[in-house]
Amino acid sequence: MTALGVILPRSLPADQIVPFARRAEEVGLDEVWVVEDLTFHGGFAQAATVLATTSRIGVGIGILPAATRASSTVAMEAATLAAIHPGRLQVGIGHGMPSWMRQIGVWPASPLAMLEETTAAVRSLLHGERVAATGRYVRVDDVALHVPPAVPPPVLTGVRGPRSLEVSGRVADGTILDMPVTPEYLAVARAAIDTGRASAGGAVPPEHRVVAFAHGVVHDDAAQARALARPGLAVLAESDWSVHVDPLPFADELRALARASASPEAFAAAMPDAWVDVLTVSGSPSDVRARLAHLGEHGVSSVVLTPVSPAPERRDDPFAALDALGAVATPAG
Repeated sequence: MTALGVILPRSLPADQIVPFARRAEEVGLDEVWVVEDLTFHGGFAQAATVLATTSRIGVGIGILPAATRASSTVAMEAATLAAIHPGRLQVGIGHGMPSWMRQIGVWPASPLAMLEETTAAVRSLLHGERVAATGRYVRVDDVALHVPPAVPPPVLTGVRGPRSLEVSGRVADGTILDMPVTPEYLAVARAAIDTGRASAGGAVPPEHRVVAFAHGVVHDDAAQARALARPGLAVLAESDWSVHVDPLPFADELRALARASASPEAFAAAMPDAWVDVLTVSGSPSDVRARLAHLGEHGVSSVVLTPVSPAPERRDDPFAALDALGAVATPAG
């Protein structure tokens, strides 16, 4: 069964992190994912707080930029949390936003090498291996964790391009895919991941989980849910999202609409309803459950939604979104 999670908004005031996480657990969600974006909140600080103040819900860190931490430090932090809260943590590592990484002077000459070396070292340390590495970015001389966690947390990469997806298949336990995730994009991503797994020979985890970040709204009125979700698709007018758009059967029409639109917002407003239904996880609770099941059939382990309020009068209230998601997490009857 596909797990259902929620992204803890990066702009949520720090004193609201605990109430948000507790409410996510109360309504029956399976996971809460914390975000580490430049100048907002730290990933490990949020994860530790959520784990310590809840009892069941899984916690994912999505994502830690590889260039901002030493692999040994990431492993130490993750091992500590995994030992205290076994089976509840997932650690995501990625490139980070290039503009942000350049802003703080850490964008590497080879992001792919940085990601692969860091992810491989972190995962090996968490599995109790003694690591000696002399890579381009990771240099570790005979290091092992004093007490590795009994249940090593999965190490995932947050990536989306084909070469990065191959790296993920080669060294990670799973992949976090940015929104929108469609069956068509999943097929392309999975093919790249499998290429990476094949290139590693037998030295790969037996399974590779896929976590899909998604934009969506739960509302009893499917048309209202679609209308509330639509603005989140404005980013697809930008070339950065081409890897998500290219596999779509309506990719040419989508690009033509983007070129003809006066702004990204106008582009999103003009999208046919059918496109919105494909590109988001929106609708009534039964619609959303069906969409989750459909993505699960295509290999998604978890769907993690951005919290969009279904109530216009509470548009900026992420807690309203949690209450609506509870109708999906806990089916009636």
